[in-house]
Amino acid sequence: MQERPSIQQLENFIIYGKVRNFATAAHRANITQSAFSFQMKKLEEIVGTQLVVHGENTIEMLNIQLITRSNRGSDLTREGEFFLQKIIPIIDELDEAIDELQKFAGKAVYINIGALMSMGDILMNRHISYFKQHNDNNICFNVYNLEAKSMLKKLDSGQIDIASTFLLPQMHADGCEKKLFCKDEFVYYAPCLDLTQDKITADIIQRYPLVTHSPDYFMTNSLEDYFVKLKIHPHIDARLSTPYAIIHYCKHNKVATLISKRLLQELGITNDYYELLEPLNFSSYLLYKHENPKIKSMEIFVDYILDLYQQNR
Repeated sequence: MQERPSIQQLENFIIYGKVRNFATAAHRANITQSAFSFQMKKLEEIVGTQLVVHGENTIEMLNIQLITRSNRGSDLTREGEFFLQKIIPIIDELDEAIDELQKFAGKAVYINIGALMSMGDILMNRHISYFKQHNDNNICFNVYNLEAKSMLKKLDSGQIDIASTFLLPQMHADGCEKKLFCKDEFVYYAPCLDLTQDKITADIIQRYPLVTHSPDYFMTNSLEDYFVKLKIHPHIDARLSTPYAIIHYCKHNKVATLISKRLLQELGITNDYYELLEPLNFSSYLLYKHENPKIKSMEIFVDYILDLYQQNR
C-alpha cells in the first residue's frame, strides 16, 4: 500500500505555502527549522515519488519537487502551488468535521483569547457574557490580559486563538486574519482637576501631570508619538500596568490620563472626561489564524462581535 502524508506534514506544508520561508514557517509550526525541513523533504518523498509501469517490465520513477531551494531562499514550484490549493480545503473540511463531532458529542471547545493589557479585560468579559446568553453551543473561553508584544507571540505560537488589540504601527501581525470591529476614541480623564474647557488643548495636556502605561507597552510608544505631534513634553507622574490602576490613581490625585472612552463608559464612568482638540483614535481588531483547528468555533464568536458592533453604529 502506498505511503500517505501525515496530517501534520500537510498542515505544515500549508503554513510554508503562506509564508514561503522555512525559518518563519518552523516558528509558526512551533518546531525547529531542521525538523520542519525534514518534514517537507519527507512529504516530497511521499507525494513526489511515483512508480509508473510501462508495459510488462519497464518501471519509471517520477520525482516531483514541491519546493525549490537555493542560496537566495525557497519557494513553491508549479507542482507545489497545485498541491497547496488541493489540500487546503481538505484540511479545512477535516478540522470542521472534528469540531462538529466534538460539539455533537457534547465536548466543550475552549477558545483562548488575549485581551490588550492597556484596555483591560472587562470589555471582552462583557462580549463573552452576551455571547453565552444568546448562543446555545459548547464554546467556552479562557481570557488572558496581555501586553501587545506577549500577545502576538502567544498568537503566533498557538497559545492563544484570538487576539483583541489595537493594530499599532510597531506591531507585526503577518499571517493573521485581521477583523476591524470598532474605532476607539481616547479622551482626557481628570476627575480631580477643575476644568471648564469643552475640548482639551495641547497646552492643558502639558500643564497637568499625566499617569500612563508601563514603559514597555506599545501603547506608551503611541502616546509618545501623539505628544511629539503636539510638540509637547508632559510630565509623567506615574506609569502603571493596568487601566484600572490608572483610573484609580486619577480618582485620588490631581493628574489626568488619556484613555479609551469606550472603556470608561463600560466601567460606568460618564463624566470627568473631555474630548481632545487633536483627536486620538485607535482601530480595534480581532486577530486569528485561519489554519487553527478550532477555526469554525472561533469564527462563530468573531462574527458575533462584528455583528454586535455593526448594530451599535
